[in-house]
Amino acid sequence: MNHKLISFLLLVLGYTNLCIAQQTELPYIKHKDGRHCLMVEGKPFLMLGAQCNNSSAWPDTLPEVWSAMEQLKVNTLEIPIYWEQFEPQKGQFDYSVIDTIITQAREHNVRVVLLWFATWKNGSNHYMPGWMKQQPEKYPNMINKEGQEIDSPSPHAEATLNEDVRAFSAFMKHLKEFDKQHTVIMVQVQNEPGAWGSVRDYSKDAQKIFDKPVPKEVLKAVGKNPKSNKNWKDVFGNDADEFFQVWHVANYIGKIAQAGKHVYPLPLYVNAAIRNPINPGPPYYQVGGPNDNVFELWKTAAPAVDVLAPDIYFSDTETYLKAMEIYARGDNPLFVPETFWHDDFPKFFYSALGYGAIGYAPFGLDDTRIRINKKGEVMTAEEMYEPTTINFELFTPMASEIARLNFDGKIQTAVQLVPVDPTADRGNAVDRVNYITDKTLHLKSWDADVAFGTFSRLSRSEFQPQHPDGRFLIAELSENQFLVCGYHCRVMFKPSGKNKNSNWQYLTVEEGHYENGVFKVERILNGDQTDWGLNFDRPKVLRVTLYTR
Repeated sequence: MNHKLISFLLLVLGYTNLCIAQQTELPYIKHKDGRHCLMVEGKPFLMLGAQCNNSSAWPDTLPEVWSAMEQLKVNTLEIPIYWEQFEPQKGQFDYSVIDTIITQAREHNVRVVLLWFATWKNGSNHYMPGWMKQQPEKYPNMINKEGQEIDSPSPHAEATLNEDVRAFSAFMKHLKEFDKQHTVIMVQVQNEPGAWGSVRDYSKDAQKIFDKPVPKEVLKAVGKNPKSNKNWKDVFGNDADEFFQVWHVANYIGKIAQAGKHVYPLPLYVNAAIRNPINPGPPYYQVGGPNDNVFELWKTAAPAVDVLAPDIYFSDTETYLKAMEIYARGDNPLFVPETFWHDDFPKFFYSALGYGAIGYAPFGLDDTRIRINKKGEVMTAEEMYEPTTINFELFTPMASEIARLNFDGKIQTAVQLVPVDPTADRGNAVDRVNYITDKTLHLKSWDADVAFGTFSRLSRSEFQPQHPDGRFLIAELSENQFLVCGYHCRVMFKPSGKNKNSNWQYLTVEEGHYENGVFKVERILNGDQTDWGLNFDRPKVLRVTLYTR
């Protein structure tokens, strides 16, 4: 055979193999027995994420994003794409920023979640292209009850919807063509949609729709008679304005999501500026997004959206945990795409895992902003990033294993609760001294008694952390073997069930880490390191094997 022909065939074969290698399996969310798992390259994937600041997704500022991501030890970056940059002139799309983000993410070995800042960003339309902003009569804002325009786009504006559908479809089409390696694993459709300044749109066009019979699919979603021919006020009474707004925002975004997924079926989610899940009160919160009281409306109106995700910014433990509990549903994976990064809030990463989360990402972490601490001093990068790094550095080598164990229902977690003085401001009146909030986790044949704080032998040490940040995770590897990790806590085991009164001992307590899915033992703990309980004065991973005598 001709040598040139052989060389040509080898070249073609090599190129074909390269293309096959690059076209990895599309990310998707897997479901089983009410639990969920994000699959990336055919393996369980836990998003250890951080979201950069709103104006950091530009080529000239990306170096300050990547420097932070390296210190944070993330495996996923959440970063916005701006409609005003993507479509500076109608029908003219600029893919340069998207391509730069994806290319540089590959260089840094980081996956990406792209945030589509378009019709809504925190309830406003500030990221719409300039050519749309200059035509308010064609792309209108909402009108409040007093007849005044508010700073939020109308969900009844067909022209705006059509433009967003067209732009988002072009965006997803380019992702499909450019990102054969699936560096981008999820896309957020809009950002905190809804409105702050009015419960709904009271414009003449909106009012005409409000006075019409409620759509049958709405009635069916909320368990009412689908044959009813009544209008929104007659059906929903005091909730009519809110439900009307929610349905039309969700329907609007549902059409955008459906169009984008038809082009490229990546997992999609919508985030919410959530109401207080314990004391919501009247709708003073942002109305229109996927709040806990309107889940069924959102699920019905936007079936192409895979996840309804809470942005959690509550400062007391009880409310924070309740928010996660509400959003962790059999029909909805828990994903926390925005939250606090400072003080004791990183402990809630463990709580999220306890609720089966597929990902967790503190907001506003990059090197483009100066942060001031409570003393009025400029924070160092280490001060900013260390609370998150403590978690992610420990979990990065075992992220896939944790995702798999969680999908199998093998993980339990506990965090240190913070008592709050109900007579004072809920966010600030925290008792930082007397917080004895121990917990027992019940396993198949064992109980794990968890105590929080720092310890000297069996007793708590005199000097406790400034913020009550204790956290603990245990995964059942088998009936008598457990993967255990935590920080500022101590755990003691005892047999339960039929072995409740048995004598027991550690067979082995191995400290180590995961490497390519295999637990690598670094040392075996014994003596003082085990006789008084397993002390997590620093973050570490233990594989504990127990036996009864």
